[in-house]
Amino acid sequence: MTTTRPTASRVGRPQGVRIPVISMVGFGFIWLFLIVFVAFPLVRIFYDAFTNEAGSFTLANFIEFFTDDYYLRSLWKSLVLGAATVFTTSVVGIAVAVLLLRYDFPGRNVFSYFTMLPLILPPLVGVLGFVFILGRAGTVNVLLYDHFGVETPINFMYGLHGVILVETLHLFPMITLSVLDALSKVDPTLEEAAEGMGAKGWRKFRDITLPLMTPGYISGALLVFIWTFADFITPLVLGVQDVLASQAYLNIVQFVDRRLFRMGIVISALLVLLAIVFVVVARQYVAIKDYSSLAYSKVARRKLGPVKQWVAVGSLSALMLISFIPHVGVTLAAFGRGWSLTPLPVEYTLAFFERVSVESPKFIINSFLYSGLAVLICLIIGVPMAWILGRTKTPGRNTMDALTTLILAIPGTAIGIAYIRAFHYPLPFIEIPLTSMWIILPLVLAVRRLPYTVRGSHSSLILVHTSMEEAARNVGATRLQTFRDITVPLVWKGILVGALFSFITSIQEASATIFLTLGGWEMIPFGIFTFYIAGSQSEAAALGVVLIVVCALSLFVVNRIAGARVGGLFG
Repeated sequence: MTTTRPTASRVGRPQGVRIPVISMVGFGFIWLFLIVFVAFPLVRIFYDAFTNEAGSFTLANFIEFFTDDYYLRSLWKSLVLGAATVFTTSVVGIAVAVLLLRYDFPGRNVFSYFTMLPLILPPLVGVLGFVFILGRAGTVNVLLYDHFGVETPINFMYGLHGVILVETLHLFPMITLSVLDALSKVDPTLEEAAEGMGAKGWRKFRDITLPLMTPGYISGALLVFIWTFADFITPLVLGVQDVLASQAYLNIVQFVDRRLFRMGIVISALLVLLAIVFVVVARQYVAIKDYSSLAYSKVARRKLGPVKQWVAVGSLSALMLISFIPHVGVTLAAFGRGWSLTPLPVEYTLAFFERVSVESPKFIINSFLYSGLAVLICLIIGVPMAWILGRTKTPGRNTMDALTTLILAIPGTAIGIAYIRAFHYPLPFIEIPLTSMWIILPLVLAVRRLPYTVRGSHSSLILVHTSMEEAARNVGATRLQTFRDITVPLVWKGILVGALFSFITSIQEASATIFLTLGGWEMIPFGIFTFYIAGSQSEAAALGVVLIVVCALSLFVVNRIAGARVGGLFG
């Protein structure tokens, strides 16, 4: 019995000395990681943008940018693209969120799951799928030519409208999730009271529901805008080069014209500055306490009438049909042979999968290795960070939270270019730059996906009452023991969900890693891009199918673990 009693050695002065030391070491390590791998690259990109070749401060780079008509048109076109995509995703995403959360109809659970799949489909795979089906030589144009005599191909996919279509179908689940989370926190009695006063239908939604969900919606809308604004792969594949993200990529990857390279740096700095402005705006509406409010309400879903059921099922089915066009196109291209002048492939084969798995296994091996290491880094840094944000009043925690949110908003294009500039110098003692070491890829992936782990862990952490941790401390457990034996077992689902989302998004990352990849380091998205531009579309499609399957299985696991925790969508 005496072994279970708190002794002086366990709760006395020595123990009280060790606890803060351990805590401060961990806190310092997290800050060191954030400073070196987040703050320093961003500072470096701004330093390059505001200095000349001699290292002197100058505004000449920005003056040159804002006096160049081509770059101004690219900026305007990027803003239009982002705003248009926010509008289209909002219309679709809000409607889907309200329908799935507030109403009951046949197939709702199935639609809930499949609604999330477009979000995990890599943009590069998505745009290739659309090209295979709706491109100039795609299935639709072949059918129109063979059966209807239409000789002029439909070129809808090529141009800004095609980019908007692809981005909308890829990103509307982001609006759905944001709105869903906000609506789940709305007390249903408020809407019931509004109905009792005669406010029904559109009026109730406009006056009650819409204002209450605005904070969540704004955060999702800003992320959609930034994502679209910074995506360079989709515009390039669809022939749109005169947007800022595409210009940044094209200017950086060429190694001849120093002026173009400098303009690529300026564009990257503008992308980061835009992200900072958006984060500041978003934080006016969404504070850290709002990410994981305890005010989730159980909503009794209304049964739709027969006609409305058909409308709901038909609308969602049509949306899913359009959303899964890329999946169909990529799958047919991966398994089919001789698919060029026929509506469907002439024959089906596994040869392309054999080629990418046997002859070029590095794409798959590297993707799992780097993404796995990235998730490990996210867990080591993100879980303690979530504990700091949720359990302490440590000075600097608000800055830490803001920096974590900023990571989520910064385009991958800008981060990749920032890493090139920040880590191309030889490291002390080993005289090798970090950009020449493959570990830079897991590091940049970890930085890009750290917010998912932090938010997932934080959401679960605040659901654990502090009294349980205090009880453990009262019987002599150290902070580390309490965290390991009490906190982690209670929040492991949230940690795992965050880690899986980090893995899903890491394995499909292309925007940041494409600038840092050297020979032998290639991941699946890089392989898809390489095969496609080399004309090996079937091999690119085969890698795309592998990526789709991995992401879909990971999402299924998330669904099984999280269930209704994800704003009630899967409930």
